[in-house]
Amino acid sequence: MKRKNIIILFSVVIVIVLIVGFSSGLFTSGTRGNSSTWRTSVVTRKDMGSSVLATGIIKPCVGAEVRVGSRVSGIVKQLHVNIGDQVEKGQLLGELDRTEFRARYNQALAALENARARLNYATLNLKRQQGLKKKNFTSQNKVDEAEKAYEVAESDLKQAKANLDYAGIQLEYTRIRAPISGVVASVSTQEGETVAASFTAPTFVIIIDLARLEVWAYVDETDIGRIKKGQKASFTVDTYPGIDFEGKVTAIYPKAEIRDNVVNYVTIIDITGSKGRTLRPEMTTTVRIFQQSRPKVLAIPKRAIRREGGKKHVYVVKGTQPEKRWVQTGWTDGKYIEITHGLQEGEKVIKEDIKKW
Repeated sequence: MKRKNIIILFSVVIVIVLIVGFSSGLFTSGTRGNSSTWRTSVVTRKDMGSSVLATGIIKPCVGAEVRVGSRVSGIVKQLHVNIGDQVEKGQLLGELDRTEFRARYNQALAALENARARLNYATLNLKRQQGLKKKNFTSQNKVDEAEKAYEVAESDLKQAKANLDYAGIQLEYTRIRAPISGVVASVSTQEGETVAASFTAPTFVIIIDLARLEVWAYVDETDIGRIKKGQKASFTVDTYPGIDFEGKVTAIYPKAEIRDNVVNYVTIIDITGSKGRTLRPEMTTTVRIFQQSRPKVLAIPKRAIRREGGKKHVYVVKGTQPEKRWVQTGWTDGKYIEITHGLQEGEKVIKEDIKKW
């Protein structure tokens, strides 16, 4: 009797487990289960177009990265900026010791005053000699000598003015100013150092204008024939996931670059919108250059397409069973694919691999 009760209890437990399992979906029949558990996608219309994918790097535009140096030699007296500082065009970045250059300027200024005094004397002497000549109290030779002295003094005054201008320019060169607005990327000298300006100006700082950046996209040789100036593009960077930045093709460099034994051509993408984010040089990018577009085409996720015997098919949800449907496809943007025949708008197709069920 006891054994019979145990058998009955065990049977009740099995029935309860089976009921709970079927109701919760733990057990399915051999017909691939209930359609409510399938991951599906609706056949919809969307704008599509072919595109070229490439990797790239953000670079400063021509003139957006400037190495600021000194035109004269001297000792660095003071630096006014550090790495990362925002500077404006004309802002003072650093100063050299001005003692020697100020002395040269004062020397040129004194020479100018001396030349002006000589010219004043030569002018008075010429007028006096010309007056005496009218009264026949002097010779023509004296008048000629006075005229020559006046011309020499006038020329000396011009030379003295030029020397003063040059000394003033050299004095101003001791003040290093920013040629463009931007961010200080590096500082390559320190206070107290002696800089020597010869054929190449010693670099003080490097300034980058972060508002003038572009993308160098490395396009494979098999795709470069489809790239043209003016084509729209988008790109992403790792630091801002999920944000697509916009751009436009502005140039294609004729010289190839070989990277990892792959021939690439540099395609310049002008950044037309930063969407309020700060982009920086040398950031790596994933670039998509758009080709022709096709508006309002039937499209489904590319992962829903299966291949069999050289043909393509999908599984369409019909009632509780998936229905195999042969289809013809067109363009793809990498994520979605165009359906030219075999499906209707609004139908549901299974995205997951049917072998997983």
